[in-house]
Amino acid sequence: MAEVRADEHAAAELSEAAQTELLNLCEEQFAQLEKLQNDILLSEPGFGENPQEQSVNRLIATEAELKQWLTVEPKLLTANSEVLLQAGKKEILKLCSELEMVVSCYEAKRAKLRETKEIEQKWQEEKKQALVAASDHVKRLQMEKEKISEQTILQDTKVKIQKMKVYQEKLMECLADILENHVPLPQSDLGANKKKKSATQEMNEDLISLNEILELLMNKALETPHDPYVTIDSTFWPPYIEMLLRYCIAVRHQEDNFKIRLEAFC
Repeated sequence: MAEVRADEHAAAELSEAAQTELLNLCEEQFAQLEKLQNDILLSEPGFGENPQEQSVNRLIATEAELKQWLTVEPKLLTANSEVLLQAGKKEILKLCSELEMVVSCYEAKRAKLRETKEIEQKWQEEKKQALVAASDHVKRLQMEKEKISEQTILQDTKVKIQKMKVYQEKLMECLADILENHVPLPQSDLGANKKKKSATQEMNEDLISLNEILELLMNKALETPHDPYVTIDSTFWPPYIEMLLRYCIAVRHQEDNFKIRLEAFC
């Protein structure tokens, strides 16, 4: 580029012969152009009765002339090598200047794109870090939630079991009070002789209360549901057994009359 500009400066002025030849050619072209313009003005007719048709005809003629000029090969204005060299240098300088502007624009655009790329990469990296942090936080929250959920369920279950135990104890106490008041163990009469009284006391010491019988039946049904039967021995007072069987609270074994179980209330 610098060499081209140096050559331009060295040959900035044409020789006198080349300038004279170039001026003569220009005068000839201007004279020919002026003649053509005058011919066009003189041959241009006025508007007749049908101006639209005349306009169409003129358009057709102009298109035909244009096609004819397109088929004609262009000719050089002059064959002088000095003039052609000077014109070529000017065109090259003009083209170089335009290319420099294009290169400058593309370099600025490339720098802008590089800056945008760096910003986008930085933003992408920040988003990745935020995504990783958010994923870790979500996992931690899920683990804490599961742990809290398990602990809560376990704690609730323990509380419910404790409440059921307390409720069962209250029911058993109420049942024991009711049975003690309304279905007590057999008592001896105060007016009986001492021998009979002693035998009754000894019998009462061996017998178990109705509350204890029911507790045995319930524990047996809960602990060994596959074998819920309790064997009747001398500690079971027969009237208690009869009462339980009569009111369908207990059921005898089908093959062994000395075994009973709690009725399935369902």
